[in-house]
Amino acid sequence: MTVQMHDPRAGSADIRVNGRVISEDSINREVQYHPAANLRTARRNAATALVVRELLLDEAERQGLSEITPEGDETREEAMIRELLDRNVDRPEPTEADCRQWFDANRDKLRIPDQHEVSHILLPAPPDDDELRDQARKQSKELIRQLREENASFLTLAREHSRCPSAEEGGHLGIIARGQTTPEFERALSRLPVGEAAEHAVESRYGFHIVLIHHRDEGRPLDFEEARPQIESYLVESVYRRGVSQYISILAGQAEIQGIDLDAATSPLVQ
Repeated sequence: MTVQMHDPRAGSADIRVNGRVISEDSINREVQYHPAANLRTARRNAATALVVRELLLDEAERQGLSEITPEGDETREEAMIRELLDRNVDRPEPTEADCRQWFDANRDKLRIPDQHEVSHILLPAPPDDDELRDQARKQSKELIRQLREENASFLTLAREHSRCPSAEEGGHLGIIARGQTTPEFERALSRLPVGEAAEHAVESRYGFHIVLIHHRDEGRPLDFEEARPQIESYLVESVYRRGVSQYISILAGQAEIQGIDLDAATSPLVQ
C-alpha cells in the first residue's frame, strides 16, 4: 500500500484510491454525516469513509457484483457493498459457552430497569427566564395545594393547566424506564411516593412538573436465559465488526492510496 499523508482540506493534494480521485466536493457533501468536535476532524472522518467506500466498491466490481439488485431503498452502491461483505465476512454464531462467559463478566449490565407508570402537569418555563420560572413555581405550589388539600382531580388539572401534549390524556405519560426522560425527572421518580401527587414539583430544564406515580415496578437482574438473545446479538455484531475491519485492512494493504493515512480499524464506515 502506498500512502502519502496530509490533511483533507481545501487546497491540499488529491486523495486517490487506485488512481481514482476523491474530490473536495464529495468530501464536503460527506461531512454532514460525520459530526465531530471540529471541522478538521469531521473532514478527515468524511474523507476516510469515502476512501473505505471506494475500496469496497472497487473490490465489489472486481468480484462481479455490479448487477446486484438493491433491497428496499438501497442504492446500487449500497447493495454492492452489502453483498460484498455478506460474501467475505463471516457472522459466526456464538456458542453457549461464549454467551455464559460474557454473561458472567457483565452481570451488572444485564438487568430490567425500574419502571414507573406516570402522569404529570408541565408548567413550562425556560431555564434563563427567572420571572417565568418564579411564576411557574408559584403556580405549581397552588396546584399541589389543590391536589393534596382539596382532593382536586389530577386529570382535570392536567387538562386545564399542563402544557405538555399529554394534557389531552390527563397528563398520562405511560410507562417510563431509565434513560427515557431527563436526568432530573428520572432521579425524582425513584424517590417520589406512589398513588398520590408529589409534595413538591420537580424542576427541570423545561419548567416545573407536578408528578403522580400510579405504579412502580422495581428492576431486577436478568437471568441467563432472559439475557441470552441480547448477548448473542451483541457478540455476533461485535465479531462481525472486527471481521469487517480486518477485511478493509486487507483491501487497503492491496491498494494504492495517496493523500491520506488510512486506518481501516477506526474508519467511520466501520464504526
